[in-house]
Amino acid sequence: MAEVATFATSDQLLVVIDPVARRADAESVRIAKDVLSAGAATKVCLPEGPEEFARVLARRGSRRPVLVGDDRALMRAVSLLHRQRELAGCALSMVPVGGALSLAGALGVPTGAVAAARAVLDGVVRRMDLLVDDSDGVVLGALRIPSLPSPGVPSPAGTGHASWLRTCQSLVRTLVPARPSRERESLDGVPRFGPARLRVEVDGVTLVDLDQPVEAVSVRPGASGLAEVEVRPVSVGAEASPLCARGRSVTVSGADFRYRADAVVAGPVRTRTWVVREGAWGLTLPG
Repeated sequence: MAEVATFATSDQLLVVIDPVARRADAESVRIAKDVLSAGAATKVCLPEGPEEFARVLARRGSRRPVLVGDDRALMRAVSLLHRQRELAGCALSMVPVGGALSLAGALGVPTGAVAAARAVLDGVVRRMDLLVDDSDGVVLGALRIPSLPSPGVPSPAGTGHASWLRTCQSLVRTLVPARPSRERESLDGVPRFGPARLRVEVDGVTLVDLDQPVEAVSVRPGASGLAEVEVRPVSVGAEASPLCARGRSVTVSGADFRYRADAVVAGPVRTRTWVVREGAWGLTLPG
């Protein structure tokens, strides 16, 4: 990450407060607003949904956008700016509030409301690499195959109806003959996965092929425009050593697979390519 700019408190801020943050922790939202308003001219927006969120961001003008929300709010903003081809000219700031904050913490954003708001006012913009896939999706922090659940993020089945879902699945299993599947359900209702057969290519060179079952694949933006790739083969007896590589493009192909890009599950797809965009986006961090 490269330090590229500092901010003066005379900057005008567009403070976009995600509805999830308002419901999850109204006190932290209030504290963030107070600290930001005391240090800079602010315009506060309270979008109620994704469409209004996108409209507010598009109409930001010369104001510097500050997101008050969780990882999903940050991912949504980066995705929108990427699709509008405006990431290069718009640095983002963030006050993490909500349930899923692991990405923000990993990127270096303070997780306390006061510290994060002060970093917005006094911090520096650091340019970060971005993974962009062939469907124009983005990955800020980490990509994982299979799409194992991460802490603080609901599984695709949803947490509120897990018991009801398990009851329905049990009924279906009694009526429909079982068939082989790589996906199976654990006792807590969260999908678990068996070995997958995938071809993983890094800059056109095959790291693992379909004849070698793998337990997991992870890809993350590294340094100097390179992605860091780790493949964990299925171990027989002694634990197998992970296969590691670095490169600018990563292609995964094979049977239908799902993947977790940061906090979002995508797929199923049979092939997907990710390319590193060096220094593609800016995030305000403590100086």
